[in-house]
Amino acid sequence: MGLTVLVVVFVLGLVIGVPVAITLGLSSLSYILIMGIPPVVMPQKMYAGMDVFVLLSIPGFILAGNLMNRGGITERIIRFANALVGWIRGGLGLTNVGASMLFGGITGTAVADAASIGGVMIPGMKKAGYPPEFAAAVTAASSTVGPIIPPSVPMIIVGALSGISVGKMFLAGAVPGVLMGVAMMVTTYLIARRRNFPKQDWQGVAEIGRAFAGAFWALAMTALILYGLLSGVATPTETAIVASVYALVVGLFVYRELTLPQIPKIVVESAVAASGILVLVGFANVFGWILVSERIPQLIATSVLSVTENKFVIILIVNVLLLVVGMFMETIAALIILFVPLLTLATSVGIDPLHFATFAVLNLMIGLTTPPLGVCLFVCAGIARLPLSPVVVAILPFIATNILVLLLVSYVPPIATWLPLVLMP
Repeated sequence: MGLTVLVVVFVLGLVIGVPVAITLGLSSLSYILIMGIPPVVMPQKMYAGMDVFVLLSIPGFILAGNLMNRGGITERIIRFANALVGWIRGGLGLTNVGASMLFGGITGTAVADAASIGGVMIPGMKKAGYPPEFAAAVTAASSTVGPIIPPSVPMIIVGALSGISVGKMFLAGAVPGVLMGVAMMVTTYLIARRRNFPKQDWQGVAEIGRAFAGAFWALAMTALILYGLLSGVATPTETAIVASVYALVVGLFVYRELTLPQIPKIVVESAVAASGILVLVGFANVFGWILVSERIPQLIATSVLSVTENKFVIILIVNVLLLVVGMFMETIAALIILFVPLLTLATSVGIDPLHFATFAVLNLMIGLTTPPLGVCLFVCAGIARLPLSPVVVAILPFIATNILVLLLVSYVPPIATWLPLVLMP
C-alpha cells in the first residue's frame, strides 16, 4: 500500500508540474505517514543525505562560476573560440560549441552555460543571418558538454553516492566531453554547408594570440581545479573554495569588470542555486531510502537478470531507461534515485563502476535537451523568443549525434577509464 501511494503521489506531482524536489518530499512524506513510520525519520534522512563533505564543493564551484561570469569571462571565451573557428562555414555555430566546451569547464552546469553563452551567441547568430531556431538548438545541445568536462556538479553527486573518487570522475568525463564537442562541431559544419550558413573572414594569428591572452585567466581556472585534484594537494571541496577566491581576484583586479557592490548579490544568488540542489539531494535521499527499504534495487537487478545476463544487452537496457527518464526528470534527482540500483545491476555483470557512472551521467545530460522537460531547450527557446516546437525540430540532429557518442562511450570503456588510470592509478 505504502509503495503504491509513493508512486502515485510522485507521478501525479510530475504530471501537474510540481517542482521535482517538492514532489520527492511529498511522496516520501505520504509513504512515511501511511506506513506509520515516525515523521522524525524524514529530517534525519534528509540531513544524512546532505551531510557529505564532498557536497560542499557544489556551492564553491557555483560561486566560482558566477564570479567569473560576472567578471567578463563569457565574452572573452567567445572571442577566443571565434578567433579559432569563426572563419569556417557556419563559424558562429562552431564558436558556440567551442565556447560551451571552454565555459562548461568552469561552471560545471548546463543551465548556466545555456543562459550565459546563449545570452550572447543567440542574438549574435540571428543578427549574422543564422535561423533563430538553429541558433537556439546549437546552444542548447552544446550546453550539455559542461557537466561532462570537469568540474561537474552531477559527477560530484555520483561520487558522493557511490564512493568513487570525484577526481577520477572528473577525469573520466574529459575525453567523452571532448568527443561530444567535436561530434557537435562536425554536425554543425555539415548543416552549415548544406544550408549555406555565413562565415567570417580569417582574422589572423595575431587575433588568436590576443584572444587567448584575454581568455587566459579564465581558462587557467580549469587547470587550477585539475591540478588541485590530481596532485592531492586539495580535496574537491577545498579546490572549489580556492577556485572561488581565484575567480574573485581575477574579476576584481585582472579583468576589472567585477565590483565590490556586486559581490553580495552574487553570493546570495549562488547560495540560492546551491541550496536548491542540496534540498533536492536531501529529499531524494529520503526517497532513495524508501526504495532501498522496499528492496527495489534488488528487484530491478533480479528482473533484468532474469531476462538476460549479457553485459552488452544490459548496457543497452540501462541506456534506454535513462534516456526515457531524462526526458521527464531533473538530472540530479534521477541520479540520486536510480544510480545506486542501476550500479548494483551493472557491477553484477562486470561493468566497471567508473565506466558506468560516466555513461550514466552522459546519458542524463542528453535529457536536458529533450522534450517535454528539457530545461536547456526552454532556456534557449526563451532567449531566441521562439516557441518550443521549431527548436525541438532543429535540435534533433544534435541529439542523434550525442546518442552516437553515448553508445561509443558505453561500449568502449577505455574512453572513460583510460585517463583516470593513467593520471590517478
